[in-house]
Amino acid sequence: MAPPLININDIHLTFGGNDLFSDVSFAIGERDRLCLVGRNGGGKSTLLKIIAGEIEADGGERFVQPGCKVAYLNQEPKFDGYDTVEDFVLSALDEHEEEYSYRSDMLLASVDIDPKADPKQLSGGEGRRAAIARALIADPQVLLLDEPTNHLDLPTIEWLEGEIKNFRGAVVVISHDRAFLNAVSNGILWLDRGVMHQGSLNFAKFEEWSEEIYRKESEERAKLDKLIAKETVWSVQGISARRKRNQGRLRRLYDMREQRSKQVDRIGNVSLAADAGSASGKVVIEATDISKSFGDRQIIADFSTRILRGDKVGIIGPNGAGKTTLLKLLTGQIEPDSGTIKIGTNLNASYFDQKRVALDDEKTLWDTLCDVGGDQVMVRGNPRHVVSYLRDFLFDEKQARSPVGALSGGERNRLLLAKQLAKPTNLLIMDEPTNDLDMDTLDLLQEMLDDYEGTLLLVSHDRDFLDRVVTSSIVMEGDGVAVEYAGGYSDYIAQRKLSRAEAPKDDKTLGKLGKKPSGNSGPKSKAPAKAKMSYKDQREYDNLPGDMAKLEKEIKTLEAALSDSELFSKEPDNFQKKVDRLDAARSELAASEERWLELEMLREELGLA
Repeated sequence: MAPPLININDIHLTFGGNDLFSDVSFAIGERDRLCLVGRNGGGKSTLLKIIAGEIEADGGERFVQPGCKVAYLNQEPKFDGYDTVEDFVLSALDEHEEEYSYRSDMLLASVDIDPKADPKQLSGGEGRRAAIARALIADPQVLLLDEPTNHLDLPTIEWLEGEIKNFRGAVVVISHDRAFLNAVSNGILWLDRGVMHQGSLNFAKFEEWSEEIYRKESEERAKLDKLIAKETVWSVQGISARRKRNQGRLRRLYDMREQRSKQVDRIGNVSLAADAGSASGKVVIEATDISKSFGDRQIIADFSTRILRGDKVGIIGPNGAGKTTLLKLLTGQIEPDSGTIKIGTNLNASYFDQKRVALDDEKTLWDTLCDVGGDQVMVRGNPRHVVSYLRDFLFDEKQARSPVGALSGGERNRLLLAKQLAKPTNLLIMDEPTNDLDMDTLDLLQEMLDDYEGTLLLVSHDRDFLDRVVTSSIVMEGDGVAVEYAGGYSDYIAQRKLSRAEAPKDDKTLGKLGKKPSGNSGPKSKAPAKAKMSYKDQREYDNLPGDMAKLEKEIKTLEAALSDSELFSKEPDNFQKKVDRLDAARSELAASEERWLELEMLREELGLA
């Protein structure tokens, strides 16, 4: 077996008098694909910098095999001092590595970046792509990547997955993107409360593996608690008679108490909930044949959609395809060049923007939440003390008076979630909400959105998150083409394959995310004609007419009974029960009719009507 490329032995690091992590040891082999996971603020990025040699630990040993080239992708690439992107990429080469300079143009072409562009003028996604090219240029033996998929669109993420799979060396990656980690990992480094756990398994097994570790830890803690309680009873009842002989046993009790005091409980989760407030109208947004161009560039052409109350719609596409423009069109922030957009009634929208412009770096966290002064936050109609509410989002009391500008990317996201989710909203608009959030918070955000009764418009490149949350996906394929598919990202991929198989061979228009018929020719249905309703929807559609007929019959019977003028005087309790049941039956009938209409619309969209 080949020796490890990097050995990390018993390293520890202290910040502010507290151990960030201690006694961390692991090895990186030549074909390892390790994902480094843990909570935000737990030290993952710091540990990656230690592995890269960017900073030194307070103690322990870092050993790198002689001649081993280590490349490091920082979470926030720095472009100061470089006139062109090419200069930035070539700066990764040492003097003896000039033979690799030819790779610069090839890599920048792969990530679609102009070598002569000014790196300081790049967007977030372009800057990340340039930094990835820089990390790959010298063909390193170890590749260390800190949040490489942040700001990347789906085609670039898939390209990066392919690069990592074909990479000959070792990879250690920090990422919140589950689908990405599932695709590339063969091992896990889990930094949890300062302790490192290592497993030789794909990230898909992480949840099951981590819960087993937590279970064993809980059992050990319970055993220690029981032993401490037993020894404490002994120390009170028996020590006076045998003081000298039992000093050793007493010292062991003190040692156990100290050991227990050092055990850190599992870190709490963010408390997420959203209130949809009053119901909006049935139709939230209806767009008919809308088009939008900027100069000669067609963003969207002849696109139609109907978004109903309670729909959760994902907007997918490569960077620059027009996702944010479509979002602004659908929400009435900008006007289409042609076509019509009707916005529904009684809408109360909340916008979680990609650039987090709702946050003022000069304000404190306290002032951001209490924007009308005082120390109370109205959280879904109920007053909460600002510090208590901040704790729900894992902020320390000391941070309440700190400026927003001092927060990390993940903390800024949590603060914006706290601000936006405090107020009732029946239309939630979220543009890349998953950037920089740890996986536990992503899970809770997904659960919150599952339970949310309002309407959701979601722009995201996170495939796993899209699959978990959305009920339909509008895919921006470039050149003005937008197509809506039922389901999430995986459903879109499956339906696109089916559409390709059925498409005429001479129709070869290629969008960045896949082939579609040229222009918007062909049927404008939201899903391919061969798509089917789910078993649950089909069964509900088949049963609803019978259910509605029964309710109509019951309503007529109740109305006839209540028309008896003597019923109230003779049987007032029975009269009230029939009145209550009549109200309930009418509500049930209205809900059934509304649901039947939804399913009938779905059948039309699927080409089944």
